[in-house]
Amino acid sequence: MKTPAIRSPLTVHRSLAAGLCALACAMSAPQLAQAQAYPAKAVKIVTGFAGGSDLMARLMAQHLSPLLGQQFYVEQRLGAAGSIGFEYAARQPADGYTLLLGAITLVTNPFVQPKVKFDPVRDFAPIALLSKIPNGLFVHPSVPAKSLKELIALARRNPGKIAYGSGGVGSANHLASEFLQSAAKIRFTHVPYKSATLGIVGALSGDVDMVITVVSSGVSYVKSGRMRGLAVFDSKRSQALPDMPTTGEQGYPQLKAINWYALLAPAGTPKPIVDRLHGAAIQVMSNPEIQKRLRAMGGEPDRGTPEETAAFIRDEYARWEKVIRAANIGK
Repeated sequence: MKTPAIRSPLTVHRSLAAGLCALACAMSAPQLAQAQAYPAKAVKIVTGFAGGSDLMARLMAQHLSPLLGQQFYVEQRLGAAGSIGFEYAARQPADGYTLLLGAITLVTNPFVQPKVKFDPVRDFAPIALLSKIPNGLFVHPSVPAKSLKELIALARRNPGKIAYGSGGVGSANHLASEFLQSAAKIRFTHVPYKSATLGIVGALSGDVDMVITVVSSGVSYVKSGRMRGLAVFDSKRSQALPDMPTTGEQGYPQLKAINWYALLAPAGTPKPIVDRLHGAAIQVMSNPEIQKRLRAMGGEPDRGTPEETAAFIRDEYARWEKVIRAANIGK
């Protein structure tokens, strides 16, 4: 009887590797075919807010449509500080035909709202980080403080006497104000309004002493002398108000509070589709006219990869959890 040939370990290893490669190619072939055909019908971008979030979603839809050859349109699902839209998007099929315009409350709502039905890390496939908009600290001209350090010193001498306005409990400007109190070990009085805009009106009228809001919302009031800008809650100054120093420049580098916009899909969306959408989104964000419009709104264009966007969302989620737990806000 003929003795069977003994195959060397190297030959066996190469055969096994070739087999695994062939299996991987066979498994990925349907996904690649799906991505090549994508999009084959209209794609909706869900937003949980009116205002800036809606504007960003419409900007993306307008420019993604010609790039990808299908209609992209915006669907508002408003309420619960964005959670209604977030929950809806998380439950949609992972086929690339429902996307989400995510914002900061995506990572803060799970800690301040009871019975939230989404997880910002597990339930979404990040596509791209689109833009970051820093918050600024603005005070009524009657407040004697001319800097963040002076405001903190004033608050220490007068605990609870300085009042700040916000868009309500759990809103981004409420959380940023709580972050400041925790970092500086001071105490303000919180005056919640029905919207962030009304909080700004309160600071303009002098009904409250200060407000933390996106820098773009305070630019015209600072230039007209109706409010004084004390600090940008970011690591770099805002082009919209270049003379306003950052929190880091004033001794509080940990005080960062930025609003942001990211494009997301439901978890499980095939990677080739995510990559195709990412490439198109980056084309949009690289357009000089788009960048000009974003900067006019006080934002800085970003072009984060899916992996970078996922890491950013994880970091934001962990950071704001600490702030919210320390302030004993929400559930």
